[in-house]
Amino acid sequence: MHNNKRIVIVGGGIAGLLLATRLGNTLGRSGRAQITLIDKSATHVWKPMLHTIAAGTRDIQQQQVIYLAHAAAHGFNYQPGEMEGLDREARVVKLAEMRAPSGEVVIGPRVVGYDVLILSPGSRANDFDTPGVLEHCHFIDSQAQAEAFNEALRIRLFQSVVANSSLRVSIVGAGATGVELAAELSRLLEVAANYGDPEIRSRLKLTVFESSPRVLAAFPPAISESSEALLRHIGFTVRTGTRVTRAEADGLHLGDGSKQPADLMVWAAGVKAPDFLGRLDGIKTNRSNQISVRPTLQAHDDDTLFALGDCSTLTLVGHERPLAPTAQVATQQAQFLAKHLPDWLDGGALPDFEFRDFGALVSLSDYNAFGTLGQFGFFRGGFIKGRFAQLSHAMLYRQHQQALHGFGKALMLWTAERINGLVQPKIRLS
Repeated sequence: MHNNKRIVIVGGGIAGLLLATRLGNTLGRSGRAQITLIDKSATHVWKPMLHTIAAGTRDIQQQQVIYLAHAAAHGFNYQPGEMEGLDREARVVKLAEMRAPSGEVVIGPRVVGYDVLILSPGSRANDFDTPGVLEHCHFIDSQAQAEAFNEALRIRLFQSVVANSSLRVSIVGAGATGVELAAELSRLLEVAANYGDPEIRSRLKLTVFESSPRVLAAFPPAISESSEALLRHIGFTVRTGTRVTRAEADGLHLGDGSKQPADLMVWAAGVKAPDFLGRLDGIKTNRSNQISVRPTLQAHDDDTLFALGDCSTLTLVGHERPLAPTAQVATQQAQFLAKHLPDWLDGGALPDFEFRDFGALVSLSDYNAFGTLGQFGFFRGGFIKGRFAQLSHAMLYRQHQQALHGFGKALMLWTAERINGLVQPKIRLS
């Protein structure tokens, strides 16, 4: 028997919430284990859609999952908190104090005991210690950051309209987040033109900076070329092979000595796991604070500690590079642990994780979508675009909803979203 093991999952992102849901449904409801999910936010949003929240083209209220309600429905516990340390000998997770926006301490520092610890706090963009970035650039790695950018965007848009001036936006990093955000901002202003200022789209002067030779460097070249061509077609400037050396309140300094003036700056370059992971007791990490794991997703030298998703790094046998920090990898790792952890708790052996590459997709708002199919299914390795690619991209989110809620509730959520879309404004106006 499991002897009511305490399984603590830190981080309620794609991997963490899916795993907590699956284990809660199986081990938690039956009383075979106590499942606890820890996250500093009260709600979950599918990370690949944060750029739409930042742009204001999607209603956040319809997309978020409230952890407390979801936990009650799926047999696990939710605790608000932010991990800051670990005592492996005592097997306790150390949580930092939580403060209200006013600065008042809501909950003091505390510890949570565990028998099995699963770390999945995700990642954020990597500023590479570039001066001024943390002070002057927006990040959109969390719901709070996406909403903060949207508020700043609406203020700048209002100022632009009143002053009859341009809105200069610079996005650093042409990965999926940067490229998709750029397209979403264009779409936002096209729709906004119907609400009072027909010239508002022409005010947007947007530049994307990428240090690599091409945008979407982690994607196949066909996707990169098509996406860059579309960004240029809708009027944006794309500067590849360009390094940002410093950020200031009014713009970016570049490696060639020039300066790019900007009203809003977004940093979407690189991937870095939370800093506290790099300070954990005896846990091996890389320069990006990602925990090095074995093929079983267990940390080296600690069988009771697992890491999955963006906060971990794993190079599979026969591969030269680690698995990419993508939603696809995080989802499959959560499914792997949900399937095999119960047997392992009963004394069975964990198999090695195997990744199935189903391809890569990028959606540039309503303009177009591009993708390549993986090595499974029909048309293996084929290049897709247009409506089929857009539908395929949209289905990824619907599959995530179904995995969390089941088919019936996911269908109702989709139906409600469609109905609201008929009666509500298509963009955020307040």
